Amino acid sequence: MLSRLTRPQAVAVCALPVVALLATAVFAPLPFSVAQPGMTANVLGENKGDPVITITGADTYKTRGQLRMTTIEATGPDQDVSLGDVLDGWFRTDQAIMPRDSVYPSGDSVKEIEEHNAEEMKKSQDTATEAALNHLGEQSDDIKVTLRLADVGGPSAGLLFSLGIVDKLDGDGSGGDLTGGRVIAGTGTIDADGKVGAVGGVALKTQAARRDGATVFLVPKAECSDAESNLPKGLRLIPVTTLKGAIGALVALEKGQGSVPSC
Repeated sequence: MLSRLTRPQAVAVCALPVVALLATAVFAPLPFSVAQPGMTANVLGENKGDPVITITGADTYKTRGQLRMTTIEATGPDQDVSLGDVLDGWFRTDQAIMPRDSVYPSGDSVKEIEEHNAEEMKKSQDTATEAALNHLGEQSDDIKVTLRLADVGGPSAGLLFSLGIVDKLDGDGSGGDLTGGRVIAGTGTIDADGKVGAVGGVALKTQAARRDGATVFLVPKAECSDAESNLPKGLRLIPVTTLKGAIGALVALEKGQGSVPSC
């Protein structure tokens, strides 16, 4: 003969599966990555003791300011992210929760991802060089450009590499430099024709830029709204679509003449 449970006992028994499910949800790994502001690097300066940009075969200008490429850092593809991590990051402005597949190619190992990112960075550097020399009307046969940036992968530094090359070879085109002595940061891919592409993670990159002293941030125009979402105080956004447009905006900003676009 079965004994009857009291109401409190019945509630407790029924609650056990719910508690177990919640515990599983809290601690089970989820297919997300937690991203945060990463390092920045001045492409006009040195990185780990080596010049980021080395140019031979042409005279170069001495630059005064900084052009800082920006990055984000994300939990690795082999790191577990729990529901607690997701909830914590969801309500923070210095973190973003991103689908893991949008950060890392699905199914790739850590080594494969590192190799892929290194390859993308090399392609970006070659294209950035081509875009800069095309803009200046220079021949790559006469000028050799070497780019070195340790521990950074992917194509998102393309725009800043191109600007750094132009600044070293031509400055603002009239004896000054592109930065006007400012700390300028930014992000964006670039193709050989100088077209700037979107990259993602710009809201976190603006925070990294301001943290490291930037007062101006060059953002792909398509990502203006993302960049404005948590824009740090004291950081001015300049939307760009082309290398030529970015250079024109910096020259106008430096000289205090002409129109400087804004988001």
